[in-house]
Amino acid sequence: MNAINLIKSISSLVEQKVPTFLWGSTGIGKSSIVKQIAKNANINFIDLRLALMDPTDLKGIPYFDKENSSAAWASPNFLPRDGEGILFLDELNSAPPSVQASAYQLILDRQVGEYKLPDGWAIISAGNRESDRGVTYRMPSPLANRFVHLEMEVSVDDWKLWAYENTLDENIISYISFKNEHLFTFDASLDAKSFATPRSWEYVDKILKTNIDKSLLLDIISGAISKEVAVEFLSFLKVKNKLPDIEKILNEKIYEYPTDVDVLYALSTGLVSAYLSSKSSDRLENLITYSLDLQSEFAVMLIQDLQKLNIDMQRSKAFAQWVKKFAYLL
Repeated sequence: MNAINLIKSISSLVEQKVPTFLWGSTGIGKSSIVKQIAKNANINFIDLRLALMDPTDLKGIPYFDKENSSAAWASPNFLPRDGEGILFLDELNSAPPSVQASAYQLILDRQVGEYKLPDGWAIISAGNRESDRGVTYRMPSPLANRFVHLEMEVSVDDWKLWAYENTLDENIISYISFKNEHLFTFDASLDAKSFATPRSWEYVDKILKTNIDKSLLLDIISGAISKEVAVEFLSFLKVKNKLPDIEKILNEKIYEYPTDVDVLYALSTGLVSAYLSSKSSDRLENLITYSLDLQSEFAVMLIQDLQKLNIDMQRSKAFAQWVKKFAYLL
């Protein structure tokens, strides 16, 4: 299931307080999606990494209650006491069986020890699949049966939307548009320390925003996404020298049309990023007008990206022309 459909599905399950388990490979944004759902609903979010916990971290520490002459449990203060929110139990199947047993009671009965989860809170868990070479323990069937299980897939279109909204370096968006398969290159059969994932491309974005010596970029970026992908990405960056002036296209209607495919990928995403950084009706009109004479597949890609970003083009005269020319391709 892609990210957009997951957000819709999990949001509905959260409303009904149905426990949900989100499966997926490492680095594809499982925890980010759950956090986004809580933000969209304007509710609290608590992220517990169960692989780092002991059983007593959830159940609490026993102590002697003098007043009642009995043993009691001091429940942890990081668990919610009131309000509404999502309690996110991350890496559940990477936690030792003893910790899973404590989580089982919390998920099954919405309480553990003397602690009771408030009615306004939903439980969402996540973990890597056993085939992903991570440290995992087989989940007991009674525990697995307490969840609705959803699996997250990597979607280039969803990632591009996220990347635009989070102002990732336009060169990264251009490259992934050009080389879809390099968004996620994890292969469980290989013993690779670094590989490309949505998370590691976010690291590349941060690396590019540093003042690091350019002679070191290959080694550093290789450490995030592998040397093979890093070499191709840095080679792709060289096409920037072939790009027409994007600001002149958007502001001055000075139109140049490259023909190289890699340059066109960089140009299409560069135009969208530049428009998003400074929106105006004139810049949008110039952008759509420019796309009228782009190679058809890039004209469509550009307009589709704008549509996914909810850019209103209905009042544009150029868009009316664009629809007449390219509607058959949509």
